[in-house]
Amino acid sequence: MRLGGPVFADCSTPEGWIAGLKKHGYTAAYCPVERDASDEAIQAYAKAAEAAGVVVAEVGAWSNPMSPHQDERDKALANCQGQLALAERIGARCCVNIAGSRGENWAGHHPLNLTDETFDLIVKTTQDIIDSVKPARTFYTLECMQWMYPDSADSYVRLIEAINRDRFAVHLDPTNLINSAWRFYHTGDVIRECCAKLGPKVRSCHAKDVALSQDAIIHLSEIRPGLGGLDYRTYLQELDKLDPDTPLMIEHLATGEEYALAAEHIRTVAAEAGVMIR
Repeated sequence: MRLGGPVFADCSTPEGWIAGLKKHGYTAAYCPVERDASDEAIQAYAKAAEAAGVVVAEVGAWSNPMSPHQDERDKALANCQGQLALAERIGARCCVNIAGSRGENWAGHHPLNLTDETFDLIVKTTQDIIDSVKPARTFYTLECMQWMYPDSADSYVRLIEAINRDRFAVHLDPTNLINSAWRFYHTGDVIRECCAKLGPKVRSCHAKDVALSQDAIIHLSEIRPGLGGLDYRTYLQELDKLDPDTPLMIEHLATGEEYALAAEHIRTVAAEAGVMIR
């Protein structure tokens, strides 16, 4: 597998971007350009990545195609199409978004999120995004989430079958699937199930961690890798069975120091487990 994360460097040129990645020891990267960049600029970054042995892991399409407001839905759909086209142009392994929420918070819970009606809407919306762009190199993916589809390995399998598009694939973030005390104490089982059922279609993964508080009402918090309960040994061992170019991307930390500590933890666990990170 490959490790990557944000680059705290001047990425305004391909050379500066690659230098920043090398400084962090990353061989996978988030997309370094916006979709309004020229073809010449995008190709320059793509060629620099290829020459340096770097994989562009993912292009984010973070928006809410399930919004209750038509104008927001339309804007989100256009964003997803544009970002998928950018992923195709730069040769990223995938474009990723969440399915979206039926509520006001684009990534929040809502009573309609986990319904058959919303499942069908996700299917149609995803088909429309893929069919409008017709990617040949990249894939459109949905990040696993705790209160919207896909919220489990099985619901992801259902989506794959229902969407029925070759260019729909999997983005794996097991931390987002830890939404109960049982799952918190069985993160290894959750990870193994995901990789067994979805492994060949995984295009990119996120590296986070999860903590369970002692509050009377269950409360789970996202936390830096190594400080929570996610079974990283199992996570890395399972990813090691997949495509060797599978990226594991650290995210959602506040400082470069925190990212360095997260990367150190992942590399330490990998070495102890006999897993090679390219």
